[in-house]
Amino acid sequence: MSDLGALDTFLTGAWVDAGVFALRPDYRALLLAVDGLVPGPSDQASEALLQAAEAAARDRLGDHRAEDLPHVAAWREAYRAFGAKPQRTRNSLEGLLRRVDAGLPRVNRLTDLYNAVSVLHQIPLGGEDLAATSGLRGWCAPSAMNPSTRPLRWRRGRPSRPRRGGLV
Repeated sequence: MSDLGALDTFLTGAWVDAGVFALRPDYRALLLAVDGLVPGPSDQASEALLQAAEAAARDRLGDHRAEDLPHVAAWREAYRAFGAKPQRTRNSLEGLLRRVDAGLPRVNRLTDLYNAVSVLHQIPLGGEDLAATSGLRGWCAPSAMNPSTRPLRWRRGRPSRPRRGGLV
């Protein structure tokens, strides 16, 4: 997406439904819209970041499971508040931490970067190609509150439909 106006429109139009705050008053989100990123395969720089993230995660985890970390447990509680089952629906940080022993996935430079930042700073992060998901608006709400609105999350090039009450 090379239209800075479209990026600004996306950001200014993003919102979090009041129902989210009713369930979790401590919920916070940060949206960034970035232009000019050149897609490409994983490279030496992204590999070095992922290796550093893997080493940091192994040190942090020690002999513990990812869900035993207090901040991961807090995310599990937040997911429960939204009606999700933490065994089936994990936040991205927990999912990555559970993969550390086998190695974090190598996807492409950008995905590798935000996965490494997520693990290094212990926060769930994600990204979307706004050009590939044109027409979507940024919002966050339990799906039952607005079932007609398309979710922001996409999987395998198609929108992912959450279960009723799931957070989108």
